[in-house]
Amino acid sequence: MRITKVRLFQLEGVMEFPGDFWEERLVRPIDIYPERKAEGASRTTPKTADGKYRIESGFVEVETDEGVSGLGGPIGGDQAQVIARQLAPLIVGEDPRATERLWDILYRAQVHGRGGTAMMALSALDCALWDLKGKWAGAPIYRLLGGPTRTEIPAYASALGYSIEPERVRERAKQIVSQGYKATKWFFRHGHLDGPEGIRKNLELARTLRDAVGDDVDVMLDAWMSWSVPYTIMMAERLVEYRPRWIEEPLMADKERDGCALIRRRSPVQIATGEHQYTRWGLKGLMDSGSADILQPDIYWAGGISEVSKICAIASTYDLPVIPHGHSVPATVQVIASQPANTCPIQEYLIKWNEIHQFFFKEPVKPVNGVIRLTEKPGVGVEIDESKIVERKDLA
Repeated sequence: MRITKVRLFQLEGVMEFPGDFWEERLVRPIDIYPERKAEGASRTTPKTADGKYRIESGFVEVETDEGVSGLGGPIGGDQAQVIARQLAPLIVGEDPRATERLWDILYRAQVHGRGGTAMMALSALDCALWDLKGKWAGAPIYRLLGGPTRTEIPAYASALGYSIEPERVRERAKQIVSQGYKATKWFFRHGHLDGPEGIRKNLELARTLRDAVGDDVDVMLDAWMSWSVPYTIMMAERLVEYRPRWIEEPLMADKERDGCALIRRRSPVQIATGEHQYTRWGLKGLMDSGSADILQPDIYWAGGISEVSKICAIASTYDLPVIPHGHSVPATVQVIASQPANTCPIQEYLIKWNEIHQFFFKEPVKPVNGVIRLTEKPGVGVEIDESKIVERKDLA
């Protein structure tokens, strides 16, 4: 079997959703600038009419001379350009089942691409190759990786994009618990330059969540790279009474190794991070420096299924759990299902982003009663629903 073509295309459709899809955003590193701090919720999902939003998703598809193909995505236009111009020419004519060989060729060729858009492009292509290999074998990827280690994976609900007004937080958090979730993550809106009022509102969010969900549900809190070392330590000392399972990504990625190591030595709350690190080398740096209690690589960013499987193996030698970022649930579930539960205990499910990222799939991978149940569908386990496509166009 040989790769004959790498196709890149964009799908456009219309998602129906009553009201405002994005109600609030998270705190961001650029919010130290007042004009940026004042910016409202995301507009990445354009509203075309009342209750209707335009969805645009890019995909990469690897085709072969035996008629078997593999799908990766969604991806952005920048990633598509990297795949088309730099990566695809390296793998056309190759055996697509040789995923280890192809990953190494692509990585070695990208001497300036060990992170960012280039690594995200490599990641999506790697996932497409694994999807192809699973379809060729007639088996889900988790079986090719040595699983399953279990048939059900607990998920936690990430509430990015929901209002953080106390009454609405209380209402939504209770809804999440009623849907069977045993854990939920929410996102701070205020950073270390927002003064006493910002501290008050951050604590209010944690207090409201704990009051809403009770004592038996885990609460996680995400600072999205927008705090400082002293501020995180101070906040951890104040947040501990609300028993958060972890504080997530308090520092920008380049500051994580030393900064998060210092935080961990003084914080009474666990620190989870690594979402914006790339490859086994980036994540191993966090392990070596003692910077994280929980590691959070994203399969569509950190190097794909091939690489995150290696990250899990390395993390197991440090006795550290890997709870991948919930950007790419169908692919992530395949890796988690191949790992022992102590290595990968739970799946993140970003509620709103998965409505977007899985919009074009016939059968999206979604938790039921807080649990994702494995299927025997080959490859990643999803396929495009043609009925949802309004327009299709080539990306490169």
